[in-house]
Amino acid sequence: MSTVSAERLSTIFVEVADTLVDDFDLLDFLHMLTVRTAALVGASAVGLLLVDQRGRLQFMAASDERARILEIFQVQASEGPCYDAFRTGQPVLNADLQGAGQHWPDFTRHALAAGFRSVHAFPMRVRREVIGALNVFGNTVGGNFDEADVQIVQALTDVAAIGLLQERAIRRGELLTEQLQGALNSRIVIEQAKGAIAQAHGISVDAAFTALRGYARRTNRKLTEVAQDMLDHPDRLAALTEH
Repeated sequence: MSTVSAERLSTIFVEVADTLVDDFDLLDFLHMLTVRTAALVGASAVGLLLVDQRGRLQFMAASDERARILEIFQVQASEGPCYDAFRTGQPVLNADLQGAGQHWPDFTRHALAAGFRSVHAFPMRVRREVIGALNVFGNTVGGNFDEADVQIVQALTDVAAIGLLQERAIRRGELLTEQLQGALNSRIVIEQAKGAIAQAHGISVDAAFTALRGYARRTNRKLTEVAQDMLDHPDRLAALTEH
């Protein structure tokens, strides 16, 4: 990882910790976490899984489309570095995907096909409670994390987990798993809207999500609300490209 200034690192940690706001948007927060982590460590992509109310990991956010598809494969196969990090509560570090086929056969096949060559996974935890895991993907083998990298990324995921748990406990008094289940339902709407936007504008799915997210922020609305609006009123898709 390239040297990161203390000021930038502090800014990122404050942003991740700042969940105690009235208009907190869980899906936007999780996407931000993947993007910030990827930029911080110079990773090719980052994906995030969270546990649902039945104790099963589910895809929630990714920094780009490649990571999103791979995380969905990981959930379908119920194997991969995120599962190991989630089950053990310990990070999976510097895994060379060329030699991981015996341990994660399905995940490794899809990861290599997507162009990734290395992977790390960090549990999202508060003490003994693990609520998910963060995957960090690399396009090359050999760019291993050193101890400082590991401590920074693990601290970032721990702060995010603490923020999620305290936001539920303090602001709403709801069980975390209930809101995560609601977010899973919302994600389906967002994925459908991304596809509709990409098709309507002839752009990539990643660009479609960027347009959707940008429009939500410009209009001070939540991602799910805007996505549902676009699905209900296709004639409004053009508004996404207006600035």
